This record gives sequence, C-alpha cells and structure tokens, in this order.
Amino acid sequence: MHARIALFGLAATLTPASSVNAQDADLAKQLSNPVASLISVPFQFNYDRGFGPSDGNKVTLNIQPVIPISLNDDWNVISRTILPVVNQNDIAGDSGHQFGLGDTLQSFFFSPKEPTAGGLIWGAGPVFLLPTATDDLLGGEKWGLGPTAVLLKQEGHWTYGVLANHVWSVAGNDDRDDVSSTFLQPFLSYTTPDAWTFTLNTESTYDWKHDDWSVPINFTVAKLTKFGEQPVSLQLGARYWATAPENGPEGFGVRAAVVLLFPK
Repeated sequence: MHARIALFGLAATLTPASSVNAQDADLAKQLSNPVASLISVPFQFNYDRGFGPSDGNKVTLNIQPVIPISLNDDWNVISRTILPVVNQNDIAGDSGHQFGLGDTLQSFFFSPKEPTAGGLIWGAGPVFLLPTATDDLLGGEKWGLGPTAVLLKQEGHWTYGVLANHVWSVAGNDDRDDVSSTFLQPFLSYTTPDAWTFTLNTESTYDWKHDDWSVPINFTVAKLTKFGEQPVSLQLGARYWATAPENGPEGFGVRAAVVLLFPK
C-alpha cells in the first residue's frame, strides 16, 4: 500500500515537469518563427568594432517588440519593430562619441494562422523606415518604405527559412544620401526537448546606391527559462563580419539578448 502511494506520488511529481518541459520547448521553437502568434519583447545587444581608420566601435541595443494581431479566424498581422539605442565611438574617423536613438524599422506581416498543406509558414506586408535618430551619425534622416516577406518551415526540432525586405527612401533631408537597400536573413535553428536553441543566420544588406555588401554571420545559443511565472529566453553568441563597406565593421563581434515572452 505504501509502495503504491509512493508510485502515485512519483507520477504526480514527474508528469507536470515533463509537461512544463514540453511547453518550454514549444515556446522556444515559436521564437524561431518570426510570424508566430506570440507576443515577445527582445532586448538584443550587439558589439562591433573596426570602423574606419580609427578602429571605431559601436554598441547597439535593439528593442524589438513583436505583437500579433488577430484579423479573423484565418489571418494574423504581425507587428515587428526594431528601435536601436546606440553608443558609438569614432565610427567615421575621428568623429567622437555619439549616444542616442537610431532610425526605427517597422514591419507588418500578414500571415495565415495555419501553415500550408506542405507545412510552409509565410507572411508578407510593408516595411517602413522612420528617421528617429537623435544624431546625424546615428541615422540617415530619411523616410523609407518597401515590401517585406518571410518564408519558413518547422520540421521536428528544426526551423529553417528566410526573411527579406527592400527599403527605398521617399522623403527626408535632401543633403543626405538616398536609400535603396535590400536585406536578406536566411536562418537555421535547432531546438532541443529541454528548450535550448542553436541558431545560425546571416543578416546581409546590399546598398544599391553605393554597391556595397554588409554580411555579418551570427551563431547564438539560447535557453528558455522562467523567472517566477515569466518565460524568458537568454541568448549569447558571436558574429563575424564576412564582408562590410570599406569603413564598416570587421572581425568578430558579440551578440546577446534577453527576450520576454507573453504566451496566450
């Protein structure tokens, strides 16, 4: 009798833990999907160096809230915002120190709530460039817009796909360079049953006005955990600049992030 009670007690202890692990792994996997129906607020830290002849450096904190909005039974619109807070030194020769906001990138993805019959997940919509920079050297002083799209598939522990956009400037300071920029982000991630995620991607940008590529290659390791009842993803990784404009960053950098999740 005592043994039976002990077994029931053990089962009651183990079952919730297994369920929690499965829920955590599912949340971690949703984070790999840019159009998941999941509210998240990433705070992404990047450190890069090697700018210009003075070996300038830049620290960028990207605040990136992701908010899904249900349109009807079949469609969501996903709002993705990137607001950079920048601290930089001598990025344009002996240009001194600047701290403040950079330009904001605002995307909206109209996405079906269910994958296609073949398991593809996709979203598409407009992207807007907003001149929110608080210093001339922190932004381009241009308003811009263009199309954006994402296509991915999730199979087992794997997520793979690509996110892309193109932005043209449409207004702003006539003394600043016009913008015509293509962004390509192919990504591959693997999420384990205990909510670790390993991600490899590039965030390649082609500047059509200056015929320049910027290609950082990022590898990050993330773990989903909880602080009390609050799910949080902690991320750490490295980035390598495979190519950049002549006075752009070079060599290795650092990426880290804290992502707050608000599942329904």
